[in-house]
Amino acid sequence: MQDKLTHLDDQGQAHMVDVSAKPIVRRIAVAQGDFVAAKATLDRLMAGDLPKGEALAVARIAGISAAKRTDELIPLCHSLPIEQVTVVFERIAEDRLRVTATTTVTARTGVEMESLTAVSVACLTLYDMTKAIDKSLRIEGIVLVKKVKGAEAGNASK
Repeated sequence: MQDKLTHLDDQGQAHMVDVSAKPIVRRIAVAQGDFVAAKATLDRLMAGDLPKGEALAVARIAGISAAKRTDELIPLCHSLPIEQVTVVFERIAEDRLRVTATTTVTARTGVEMESLTAVSVACLTLYDMTKAIDKSLRIEGIVLVKKVKGAEAGNASK
């Protein structure tokens, strides 16, 4: 663990990190989180049978769009030329849908925040689209699963 927080200058003030000396390399970040709802809610969600429409498609687009706008949402994030964002849904239990986002960039800094933002917004979109039929909704365990760069990132996408 680092002793010094990189977003603080020598006077302890927040600032954007200077990444200009870092090499431009391919970087991939994977994040995931769980959308928790009643079994009947997830049954309807998976079947595309919700009052607000086909929520998985909307949540996928929302997650992708959010990843692309992370620098607008989180003040000290760098603007990145994102090359790919994928948002995948997997039902891992009767009451639990796993949301996984993978983001790829070739840049001087990583895309962890973009993947985490994609998962967060996808889960929030699912919440919004199901809240009328289920008052027990939860979003849990949003976490960075993996980040790789350079040659390792080149192999990670294969």
